[in-house]
Amino acid sequence: VNRIGTYYKPWFFKHVENYLKANTTGTEYIPARDYYHRHTRSIFWELQDIIPFGNHPIFRCLFGWMVPPKISLLKLTQGEAMRKLYEQHHVIQDMMIPMKSLEQCIQTFHSVIKVYPLWLCPFILPHNPGMVHPKGDEEELYVDVGAYGMPQTKHFEAMASTRQLEKFVRNVHGFQMSYADCYMTREEFWEMFDGSLYHKRRQELQCNKAFPEVYDKVCKAARL
Repeated sequence: VNRIGTYYKPWFFKHVENYLKANTTGTEYIPARDYYHRHTRSIFWELQDIIPFGNHPIFRCLFGWMVPPKISLLKLTQGEAMRKLYEQHHVIQDMMIPMKSLEQCIQTFHSVIKVYPLWLCPFILPHNPGMVHPKGDEEELYVDVGAYGMPQTKHFEAMASTRQLEKFVRNVHGFQMSYADCYMTREEFWEMFDGSLYHKRRQELQCNKAFPEVYDKVCKAARL
C-alpha cells in the first residue's frame, strides 16, 4: 500500500513522472483519501514554482508536514509589486472545450503559453438550461484543459496571451472557468456564455439595480 498523502512522500506528479522516465509500468494500491488528495500537497504542480526544492527528500522529511502553505496567507503577505510580477510571469487557467477540439487546443496552448504539464479532465456536459451547455441539442463530451505554472514562451504577456486563449475557446464553443483571470469584454463574455436565462431571471427578480452581474464580478476587464 502506497500512502502517497504522507508528508515525506514524493509529490504525486513527480512520482508518476518517474514511471514515465523509466518507461515502465507498476501496480500500486493507494488509500482512497490519499488518492482523492493526490495533488493537494503539491497544489497540483504549482508548489514547484513557489518552493523549487520542495520535493527534495531532505526538505520533505524535515518540513514536508508544513506544506501546502495557505494560499490566503501567501496573498496576505504579498505586496502589490510582487502581485503584479507574479501575474505577468504566471498562468492559472482552466478552459472547458469540446473533446473534438482537444488536439487543436493543446497546439494553441503550446504556441501561446507553453505550460506543462497540462491538466486534462474529460466530462460529459449535459444540455441543460443555463449559462454553460453544448452548442447542439444533446449532451457532449468535453475536457477541462488546465494550465498552471510559468509560461515558457518568450512572447508571453499576461493580458494579450490570455485573450488569445479566450478567443480560441470562444471559437470552439468552449468555456473559461470563472475563478481564473478573465480579460474578455462584456460582449465577448456573453458570446462565450449563454446569458438568456440569467438575464431573464435578473429582470424578473429586479436584481439589475441591486446586484452587479456576473461579468462585473469575475472579469478583470470590468475592473481595469
